[in-house]
Amino acid sequence: MASKQSEAVKRHWAAARLAMTQPDGEGPDDESWGDLTAEPRGVDYIEVEVSGLTAMWLEPKRSVQDRVLLCLHGGGFVSGSIYTHRKMFGHLAKVAGVRALIFDYRLAPTRPHPAPVDDATDVYRWLLDQGIDPPHIGFTGDSSGGGLSITAQLRARERGLPLPAAAMPFSPWTDMEAAGKSYETNKEKDAFFDRETVRMLAASFLGKGGDPRDPLASPLHADLSGLGPIYIQVGEEETLLDDAHMLDEHARKAGVDVRLDVFPGMQHTFQMAAGRAPESDDAIRRMAEWIRPKLGL
Repeated sequence: MASKQSEAVKRHWAAARLAMTQPDGEGPDDESWGDLTAEPRGVDYIEVEVSGLTAMWLEPKRSVQDRVLLCLHGGGFVSGSIYTHRKMFGHLAKVAGVRALIFDYRLAPTRPHPAPVDDATDVYRWLLDQGIDPPHIGFTGDSSGGGLSITAQLRARERGLPLPAAAMPFSPWTDMEAAGKSYETNKEKDAFFDRETVRMLAASFLGKGGDPRDPLASPLHADLSGLGPIYIQVGEEETLLDDAHMLDEHARKAGVDVRLDVFPGMQHTFQMAAGRAPESDDAIRRMAEWIRPKLGL
C-alpha cells in the first residue's frame, strides 16, 4: 500500500489534469511540482553558465569532487527547470556522495527536437573539458529527461565522444508513438498521463514533420549496443510503465547490462517526493547504491 506521504504526488498530477481541462489550461505548474520535494540539508547550490545554458552545481558537503551526475529534468520537453528539480537531484547527489550538475535545456515548442539532445550533449562535452573522466560521470533523468539520458549518449557517440559510466532513467519517456499497452491497463490508475496527452507532447517536441521513430527521439529505435549499464525505475501505476519495460527489453537485446525496478502503487516520477515519502527515499537510496560502484566508489 502506498504511504500517505506519496499521495501528494498523485494529488499533484490530478490537479495538473484538472488544470488542463480549464480554459487556457497549461498543464502541470512548475512551482508546485518542485514543492513536492523536501529541501535536502547540507547541499549547496551554485548557479553557473554552461555552453550558453543556465546550469546549477549541486554540491553536498564532503562529496567526492571528481565524480559527477549529469541530471536531466523532466517536463515533457515543454516545462521543468533546474529549480523544479534541484532538490530531488540534490537528495540523490547527497546519498551518492558526489556532485551533480543540472541545466536548463531549450524547450519545445519554440526549440523542438533535436535541441534538448544537442544541449545535453554540449553540457556533457563541457564536463569532459573540465577534466572529469567519462568513467566518473553518470547520466540520470526523469520522464523526458529519462529518455534524454539515453539519447544524449547516442548523440555523444555520433560526435565521437567517449560514453559515460552508466545511466539511471526513471519513469522514462522512450516511445514517442505512445504504443504501450499500459496506456490502457493503467488508464484508470495514472492521475495525469493518457495516450492523447503523450502524443500531444510528442508532436510539440518533434515539431512539424518530425519522425516519432527517430532514434534520437525514441531510443527504442536506436542501436544501444556499447552503452554502459542502465538502471531503470518506474511506478507500477504509470501509463508509461511499458516505456520502461520496452527500454529494458531493447537494451538487453543490445547486450547492455540493465536493471529494472517497478515500485508498487507509485505514480509517474514519484521520486519527486524525496525527503517526504518513504517510497521516494527508498528509490533514491537504490539509485545511489547502484551508481557508486559504477563511478568507481
